[in-house]
Amino acid sequence: MESLVKFVQDEFVTKKDFPEFSAGDTITVYYEIREGEKVRTQFFRGVVIQKRGSGASETFTIRKMSGIVGVERIIPVNMPALQKIEVNKKGSVRRARIYYFRGLTGKKARIKESMRR
Repeated sequence: MESLVKFVQDEFVTKKDFPEFSAGDTITVYYEIREGEKVRTQFFRGVVIQKRGSGASETFTIRKMSGIVGVERIIPVNMPALQKIEVNKKGSVRRARIYYFRGLTGKKARIKESMRR
């Protein structure tokens, strides 16, 4: 049964070409917002907390600080409204899921930039 589901996902789900990114990277995600008849593009820039899943069900979580409040978004990779992803900084972290980042504030919440490009 799993092989059948995987076959259908590979065959019928359109795959968009996005750059490679991982936890700790700072990225900007551009997506469409529909407000009645109008369609506009909005962006969300933040640090990738995690990547989860594979294939059609792959998602990633982005966190940014809006004033003193932390805002997180879980974005599916195959979301139709997703237009493009830009990698702004490559971060150097030792874990695949950096949940500890939620508890850090101020200068401790900085991620060292890696030299991998």
